[in-house]
Amino acid sequence: MPTVYVMNGPNLNLLGQRQPEIYGSTTLADVQHACEELGKELGFDIRFFQSNHEGVIVDTIHEARQQAAAIVINPGALTHTSVAILDALNTFDAPVIEVHISNIHKRESFRHHSYVSLRADGVIAGLGTNGYLMALRHLAPVIGAGR
Repeated sequence: MPTVYVMNGPNLNLLGQRQPEIYGSTTLADVQHACEELGKELGFDIRFFQSNHEGVIVDTIHEARQQAAAIVINPGALTHTSVAILDALNTFDAPVIEVHISNIHKRESFRHHSYVSLRADGVIAGLGTNGYLMALRHLAPVIGAGR
């Protein structure tokens, strides 16, 4: 069964607690459970991951090079600052989908630029935590899951 890495950056561990008016009340554990259940339905394994540390995220992307059929990534604030994450994603030779819970283009101007988008095969923003599930549904036929 193919594996999809679902990666989350800084402060997403506080999902459901931090700024619920922007990010909603769903917790990261809720997102993980929903992704794992949908993964089973679609025919692939989920490796769910969150870190507040840029280097750990880079290391996990490097690990994914050997383990993953695709990456779904919500880099949080590192979206707008991390050339290191972009460089790591550029070494990954499979699909990458960038997800943002909020619509980053309706927020502060510094959030409008994404380094990750320079590598991502698709970007989902502003659809809440459903964006993760949309990314997984998109990936299923792309990576040949369920065959």
